[in-house]
Amino acid sequence: QVQLVESGGGLVQAGGSLRLSCAASGRAFSSDIMGWFRQAPGREREFVAAISSSGHFTYYGYSVEGRFTISRDNALNTMYLQMNSLKPDDAAVYYCAADSVSYRNPALYNYWGQGTQVTVSS
Repeated sequence: QVQLVESGGGLVQAGGSLRLSCAASGRAFSSDIMGWFRQAPGREREFVAAISSSGHFTYYGYSVEGRFTISRDNALNTMYLQMNSLKPDDAAVYYCAADSVSYRNPALYNYWGQGTQVTVSS
C-alpha cells in the first residue's frame, strides 16, 4: 500500500520557521516529480512547490518564492519543505503529492498525503 505521510506542521508566530517532511512508503518515488500544495478554508488547493525526480529542478508558487525551500532525499524516500519568514497568509493544511506529469497542476498528481496543519499567529 502506497502512503505519503506529512509531519512537522504546528503553530508558529509570524516570522518564524517550520520544516515539513513527507515520508513515502509502499514504493519508491525516486523517479517521480513530487510537490507540496496547501489549502486554506474556503480556498482552492494552491501550488506551493515542486521538485524534479533528481532534485536538480525546483519550482515555487509566487507567494512563497524566496521564503520556502523544497528538497528531497531519494535514499530515504522523503521530501521536505523548509518554510521561513512565515506569514499569517501561509496558514493552511499542507499536502504532499507524488507522481505527476505536471509540476503545478494538482489534478495530475496520483498520490496524496493526508495533510498537516500549519497555523501562523500574527
